[in-house]
Amino acid sequence: MATTRSEPAIGDRQSSSSLTRREFLPLLGAAAVAASAPRTAAAAQSAAESRYVYVGTYTAPGVPPGGTHPSTAVGIYVFTMSPRDGNLTLVQVVPADNPSFLALDPTLAHLYSANEMTAGRVSGYSIDPATGRLIFLNSAAANGADTTHVSVHPTTPFLFAANYTSGNFSVFRIQPDGSIGAMTDLFQSVGNGTGPNPDRQEGPHAHQILTDLDARHVFGVDLGADKVNAWNLNVGSGKLVPNTVPFAPVASGSGPRHVAFHPDRQHAYVLDELASTITAFDYDPARGAFVWLQTLSTLPEGFEGTNTTAEIRIHPSGQFLYNTNRGHNSVTMYAVDPDTGKLEVLGWKSSQGEWPRGMNIDPSGSFLYVGNQNTDSIAVFRIKSNGKLNQTELVRTPTPVDIEFGPQV
Repeated sequence: MATTRSEPAIGDRQSSSSLTRREFLPLLGAAAVAASAPRTAAAAQSAAESRYVYVGTYTAPGVPPGGTHPSTAVGIYVFTMSPRDGNLTLVQVVPADNPSFLALDPTLAHLYSANEMTAGRVSGYSIDPATGRLIFLNSAAANGADTTHVSVHPTTPFLFAANYTSGNFSVFRIQPDGSIGAMTDLFQSVGNGTGPNPDRQEGPHAHQILTDLDARHVFGVDLGADKVNAWNLNVGSGKLVPNTVPFAPVASGSGPRHVAFHPDRQHAYVLDELASTITAFDYDPARGAFVWLQTLSTLPEGFEGTNTTAEIRIHPSGQFLYNTNRGHNSVTMYAVDPDTGKLEVLGWKSSQGEWPRGMNIDPSGSFLYVGNQNTDSIAVFRIKSNGKLNQTELVRTPTPVDIEFGPQV
């Protein structure tokens, strides 16, 4: 069940049989090549494909963080996606404990989940390419509390996890069969305990861990410490080595939650949960350094209610950016200046439900999906050529948290 926390929202021997970088890289194939350059919005939207879609949840019988009622979800929900209107058709429900956030490996052959519990865990599954169905492989302790985010290194067999309440970041070696192997590192972030929001910033709170787009550096977002930790991964030992520029700060009290990297490799955007802002940075991919560019509100002028942000995504073309607002119950739409990387607000679109937590864009850039946690629905929007959204479907499914796209059907 979901643990109670105030979000409106733990050294095994290394395996000698793990995939090497040389073995892992060829598996990326054309997918990595196709992702290496931005496409225009029109091109990105011209070839929507039927795919398997995986939805993480907070499960029964707990009340999710920020929730209004007990969940009825039982685990990971597997759907097929219609390329015509983005609608979702359920094909499998996989029992699991609070699989709140999901990640797929670069080959789309395996899926990994966070298990967001007091004794946090991570779990691995293989994907049947013929049916998209999940087959459980194994689970491992994350050596932290409330594991809230997972990601897979794009070019080497390592799994990352962020443990929110304990404020630490885990690294695991992925075995050749896709199962989760030994933990290779555990980095404890340090908060100063004097954040302006004492209920949420009394200590470090790890909210996300991921690499930049070329996998040169690894970043860990710490909501409690108002910073993004920066490391380099030693692919031999699986250790996180502090980067020459060890972190990027955001304004005190911002409470950073997630970061998104622009396809041009020159810009990064940090979503600030507590302040309801986005901090845009010029990004130096060689040094892994962030240089402040812009900070702007995710809310319309004059809004006086309570709000926290949740997810940030960039369109495959790089032309548009989106974030979810919990409280305002909306998606903020932005245009990205192609020369400067600065953002311009295009407007706000109702999420068609309450507490929009997870959000993602299908790989073709045609549809945006928003998970409304407290009203048990996923709103599907078609992305127009100008970046604005038109709703096409509203899919009823319990307590959706994260939405990830798998192989083609």
